[in-house]
Amino acid sequence: MTIPWESVRKQLFSNPAVKAEYDRLAPEFEISTELIRARVRAGLTQAELAARMGTSQSAIARLESGHRGRDTNPARRRSLPTPPRAHQR
Repeated sequence: MTIPWESVRKQLFSNPAVKAEYDRLAPEFEISTELIRARVRAGLTQAELAARMGTSQSAIARLESGHRGRDTNPARRRSLPTPPRAHQR
């Protein structure tokens, strides 16, 4: 039996913490959605876009999925301490 998404969504959003986190992340998911739309409008596959950008298809997939290894919020990213550099002798 398949549970309709609206039922799941309603149940999840009844939890204020879940709803707040969803709202907090909405801008990042909007970016991902727009990236996908732009690529599709251009008629490109992830592999073709990756080749044009000089990166891998898996990097494009990560961007489009919303999973990012780095923080995409420039203000937060600038506020993080930078790791110390290794000194060579």
